[in-house]
Amino acid sequence: MNRVAAVAKITPRLFLAQLGSKQLQRGIAKPCDVFINHRGVDTKKTVAALLYDRLIRGNFRPFLDYRNLKPGEKLFDELHGAIRQCKVGVAVFSPRYCESYFCLHELAMIIESNKKVIPIFCDVNPSQLGIKEEDGYETEDLRRFNWALEQAKQLEGIKFNSSKQTLSDVVTRASNIVISSLVEMDGRDEQ
Repeated sequence: MNRVAAVAKITPRLFLAQLGSKQLQRGIAKPCDVFINHRGVDTKKTVAALLYDRLIRGNFRPFLDYRNLKPGEKLFDELHGAIRQCKVGVAVFSPRYCESYFCLHELAMIIESNKKVIPIFCDVNPSQLGIKEEDGYETEDLRRFNWALEQAKQLEGIKFNSSKQTLSDVVTRASNIVISSLVEMDGRDEQ
């Protein structure tokens, strides 16, 4: 079997299992305050990017995969390190969010790490979020992902309907909530 065929057969779960705990413990070099979890094809150039920019302008340290990762960096090491180090996770849910193994994996990690999660429901209601059986996830992944989704759906979130609201409104609201959460956490840490 050639190398291309061998790589094509590696599932996301196998890839994560092969990383090893030493690699995951190293984490990222620069800590972040906020991890922005999103489905790139749906929200990368809208809500996620605008929220990232707003937080940067406020002198916060958000993590957004395509803005923070550089060619040659180890994808999962960086993502896992950012999740472990962040204080707040923002989950930007979109109609195709649940089709992504990686989105669901990141969400599960954020919730398992007991981070504060701020959900943003973009053109989707919480009740519409679910994993289809035909997505082919392994049993343990399916259990984790469904549990994480249920936890996120129970949180008070921001609802955004692109046909009735502006991006500016949702980004302003989300950034205000993130900033007030970070300020509150910093205040508790100082006591």
